[in-house]
Amino acid sequence: MFSGALPREQDKRRDGLFFDISLAQWSLHKALQSNRITNLDFPRITREKFDLAAVEYVSTFFRNTKTQYLSELRNITVNEGINNVLIMVDGEGDLAETDPAGRKQSVENHFKWIDTAQYLGCQTIRVNARGRGSAKEVARAATDGLSHLSERAARSGINVVVENHGGYSSNGKWLAEVIREVDMPNCGTLPDFGNFTIREGETYDRYKGLRELMPYAKGVSAKTYDFDESGHETTMDFKKILTIVKQASYFGYIGIEYEGSRLSEEEGIRATKDLLIRTGKALS
Repeated sequence: MFSGALPREQDKRRDGLFFDISLAQWSLHKALQSNRITNLDFPRITREKFDLAAVEYVSTFFRNTKTQYLSELRNITVNEGINNVLIMVDGEGDLAETDPAGRKQSVENHFKWIDTAQYLGCQTIRVNARGRGSAKEVARAATDGLSHLSERAARSGINVVVENHGGYSSNGKWLAEVIREVDMPNCGTLPDFGNFTIREGETYDRYKGLRELMPYAKGVSAKTYDFDESGHETTMDFKKILTIVKQASYFGYIGIEYEGSRLSEEEGIRATKDLLIRTGKALS
């Protein structure tokens, strides 16, 4: 489909931190959904407004995956000095669909995002392990779907990671067991600080889940919702969380993913960045 991936530049870690910081596009989903900005604006905004040099895209904000459009986006990132880290893929079907034909179609629907990630120089695509059935049935289907997708991704040098993103995947033990069953070096997790609601009225312990998922992490999502006057996140203990991340010997990107409503998107992004830097320095 495409040829010629971007060369991956040496990541430039901020002084005093044990991790790098990227900006997840979902942090600006309100601006994107209202057409105040576009996918092509995202890299420039990341650099100019937030002084960050790495981005994580969301597939649903791409106008298309044709070469001309992707070339334009790639040129923008080169000009802005932006590192394309990953693409969060949604809306392409359930990889843990228990019907084999439906699961096969869902896997194939993700192939274009592997090609897109490779063309843009991303390291990873984030997928969802959703399906209907018992925990065992969905786990078997997820293992099969992820295995086939990861085999295809490996040929392009791309990682496949699963986020705790609702349903069984928000059960840290369940998702960790699925990744162990897949047992492929390019298949892992994207632990999200906030997504541990299995279903309405049922949540999984955030810190337990992070401990279970971090050994397989190839990315981390710093979900935030609100902050107090001292700049601390009000719904979770960031120091405790980043301690778990560090204890897992994770030194890669942590993506800012602000999802609150009281602060504006820009204010929330800056508050999350400040908290990551302040807490990260204290732990480094």
